[in-house]
Amino acid sequence: MTEAEYKLTRALLERRHRRTEGAFLVQGRKLVDEALRSGWTVRFVVATEEVARAADIPDHLVRIAPPHRLERLGTFEQGNELIAVVDLPRPGTDGPLGDGELVLALDGVADPGNLGTIIRLADWFGVRRIWCAEGSVDPFNPKTVQASMGSVLRVEVFTVRLPDRLAQARREGASVYAADMAGAPVFEVGLQRPAVLVLGSESHGLSEAVKEQAGVRLRVPGGGGAESLNVAMAATALCMEFERRRQP
Repeated sequence: MTEAEYKLTRALLERRHRRTEGAFLVQGRKLVDEALRSGWTVRFVVATEEVARAADIPDHLVRIAPPHRLERLGTFEQGNELIAVVDLPRPGTDGPLGDGELVLALDGVADPGNLGTIIRLADWFGVRRIWCAEGSVDPFNPKTVQASMGSVLRVEVFTVRLPDRLAQARREGASVYAADMAGAPVFEVGLQRPAVLVLGSESHGLSEAVKEQAGVRLRVPGGGGAESLNVAMAATALCMEFERRRQP
C-alpha cells in the first residue's frame, strides 16, 4: 500500500473528502465481498498479508498493510481486516414514481445507524429509492454503510429539497403519507400506490414545510408505555403494512 493510498483511505472517513474524491469505504469481509460482486467500481482493497491470502480478491486490487495501519483506517472495533475503497455511484434518474412504487422520504434523519437500517429495510421490502432532505446524514458514512449490511449497494439514495420533491410527486399523481404521532392509525388508512412515505427524526419530527405536502398523516398504533418509536422501527412497521396491502 502506497502512502498516497493510505492518505486517501484515511481521508474517506470524512464526508467532504468522500465528495471530492468520489469514493467511500466498505469494511469487513461480508460487505467487501458484496462490493466486489455488485458491479460497482472497487479501486483497491486493503488487507493484512494473512487475510489477503485467505480472501477471494483479485490480485490487482489487493493492497497489503500491517495490522496497526488497518486499525487506524477502520472505524469499528471489529471488521477492519478488509477495507475496500469503492467509487461513489453516478447520480441516477429520480423521475416520476412508477406504477405501484413506494418511495421512502426522510426529513432530518441525522443518525447514521438509523439511516443504514432504513436502507436495509427498504431493500427487504423492495423499495428501490430513498429521498433524504438536505442536511441529512451521508448515506456513505462508514456507519451507515455498515448498518445497511450492503443494501446501500442496491437502494438509490437521493439528497433532495424535500418539500419541493414531495410537491412534484403529488403533481405527478403519487400519494404522500407522513408518519406523525397525531395521525390516524395506519390500519384505518386507505393506502394507495404509487406512494411516498415520509418519516422524520425522533427528536424533531417533520418540518412544517414537509407537513404541508403530506396528503395523509398516519401512525403506528401502540398500547404500551413507550413515548415513541425510533424512525427505523416506525419505518419497518409502516413498510410492512404497505407490503401487506399489496399482497393478493
